[in-house]
Amino acid sequence: MTTVEEAVARYLRHVTVERGLSPNTTAAYRRDLVLWQAHLAALGRASVDEVEPGDVASFPVALATRPEKPLGASSVARVLSSVRGLHRFLVEEGLLEVDPAATTRPPKLPSRLPKAISVAQVEALLAATDGDEPARVRDKALLELLYATGARVSEAVSLNVDDVVEGDVVRLFGKGGKQRLVPLGSYARRALDAWLVRGRPEFSARGDATPALFLGARGARLSRQNAWLVISGAADRAELGLDVSPHTLRHSFATHLLEGGADVRVVQELLGHSSVATTQIYTLVTADALRDMYSTAHPRARKAVRPSPAA
Repeated sequence: MTTVEEAVARYLRHVTVERGLSPNTTAAYRRDLVLWQAHLAALGRASVDEVEPGDVASFPVALATRPEKPLGASSVARVLSSVRGLHRFLVEEGLLEVDPAATTRPPKLPSRLPKAISVAQVEALLAATDGDEPARVRDKALLELLYATGARVSEAVSLNVDDVVEGDVVRLFGKGGKQRLVPLGSYARRALDAWLVRGRPEFSARGDATPALFLGARGARLSRQNAWLVISGAADRAELGLDVSPHTLRHSFATHLLEGGADVRVVQELLGHSSVATTQIYTLVTADALRDMYSTAHPRARKAVRPSPAA
């Protein structure tokens, strides 16, 4: 008999060691499965053999209706995905004969298109990092890299100096440790050169030696949280009037490439998507933009105005 606690611990070791998932992803699985353990404990299930399909089916309802901080549909879907992954693993390992989560489906999510900002807004955001201070030089390099490569913020802050290869290419490590090479472009290359020559040595002298590309004020590797603060601060200075996150730059990178005529398969490779279906979401964004432009500009696209009947 395998207890629920033992099963969760074994699954987390599996995703960490054998699947090579990042610490952030593993931590997210752990948080989700803590909720699942609490649900099973409330039902009196001590071992995974006792879990029934009805227990899994009742879990999304419990998450969405709990008195304190009920979860929305997207969060419920994510937690349920972690639970399904756990029980699928237990069956594959021979610890369960039947998967109790096999028939439970996540809640249907509304279709949400990625939020991208215009090229002009990106330029205003980047201009808000202008300055000769070491922190501004770093911020410029970080934002230029994010927009030039479409990198996730976790990928950007995980970069080491040696990951900038051959002058104009950066080596990114995505989900599951998957590696991809992405061109930098001249603007990002110049910004990185300025940071490496004029900014990073000063920050590096404040702390212990580290290979990290981007450093914080104390000389250690820049954190994801501080990268968010850098971007939100630039957005405030640019007076964009909207929330801008690292993912905003990733979405803008993909959208602007497709608008410029890039093939969706190329964009898929640059973004590190495992499926082209994920990348194709961005084609809906560009199609909407084209539709709006057409309806505004084409004389036969607007509804005809009928003349008023004669008096």
